[in-house]
Amino acid sequence: MIVLDIVISLFVIVLLQFAGMYVFSLMTPYRDMEEINNGNVAVGITMGGKFVATAIVLGIAAYTNSSIWHMSLWFAVGYVCLLATYWIFDWLTPGVKLSDQLKQGNVAVGTLLAAVYIGIAIAVSSLII
Repeated sequence: MIVLDIVISLFVIVLLQFAGMYVFSLMTPYRDMEEINNGNVAVGITMGGKFVATAIVLGIAAYTNSSIWHMSLWFAVGYVCLLATYWIFDWLTPGVKLSDQLKQGNVAVGTLLAAVYIGIAIAVSSLII
């Protein structure tokens, strides 16, 4: 029985991780994987930050909840915070249009945004019970 629980939990975790990355990819006016295939390092760094941030929130949600439903709920709460991070950060930096800078390959913006995602994920994860 415990093996089945672990398999189901692992399946849900992987599903949530990739669903989260898919939703993140819908937020940009360009195709993330196409940019990465074309060698856009800035987009690659940002996607890496999104992946790590999503994994942090998901990992803490899984660690602190014994129910898949509670884990999924807390992941959703944390994930909404990560989604809001992009829009809030874009709003707080009016002189820098994030999507344009990333599309142009601005590695500094990509690195900063990845760090912001990871930092917010760590901060938000401390609220997950």
